[in-house]
Amino acid sequence: MKALIFAAGLGTRLKPFTDSHPKALAIVNNRTLLERNIKYLQSYGINDFVINIHHFGGQILAFLAENDNFGANIEISNESEELLETGGGLLFAKRFLENEASFLIMNVDILTDLNISNFVKHHHSKGRMITLAVSDRNSTRKLLFNDQMLLKGWKNLINNQKKVVGGIFKLRELAFSGVHCVNSEIFEKISRTGKFSIMDEYMDFMKDDLIIGYQHTANLIDVGKPESIAEAEKFFK
Repeated sequence: MKALIFAAGLGTRLKPFTDSHPKALAIVNNRTLLERNIKYLQSYGINDFVINIHHFGGQILAFLAENDNFGANIEISNESEELLETGGGLLFAKRFLENEASFLIMNVDILTDLNISNFVKHHHSKGRMITLAVSDRNSTRKLLFNDQMLLKGWKNLINNQKKVVGGIFKLRELAFSGVHCVNSEIFEKISRTGKFSIMDEYMDFMKDDLIIGYQHTANLIDVGKPESIAEAEKFFK
């Protein structure tokens, strides 16, 4: 199985570090986020990676070269001309992923000890196009699932905006963990082009019951702000 690591973003929440570095090279206990996530996935037998780059992408290339790609097979999806967000980034990386039966997607600024083997097994056992890792934790945005854990909606807790399909009123609110398992048929379903969020497509897919959630209790830190690095250092040595 291949893994696509989203590492192209501007990392604005991590300023001032990201004024001169990509967020992928932010340090947690003397190791970069990118190194940690490559080695984390390698510990579950994944050694084939696609990494998308944009913001200070040259630094990521140099870092990988200096470390011999950590023994991994790495392909680069270079978005240097335009940052395409998650949906556009996935579509841009299609040539690296379309021949895989399924693949993982992970945000580079997520640190977790989620059991990836169990997550992938769950994805294959449920037979849906997309499985999202989710947990019951504080977040300003929540995904909404029915009692079969099928994705049925989205809610912004700050402005109370909400989107729900299927007329279901009792839904479980869970936070997305930034880890997806996806079948390659997604490339046939995506309708948008250019720069867009993959979540916009996921909202369209809800009506066809293509997305299921995998609820977990693993440690997970979104290393999106300078203060979150200190929090991450408590859990990830």
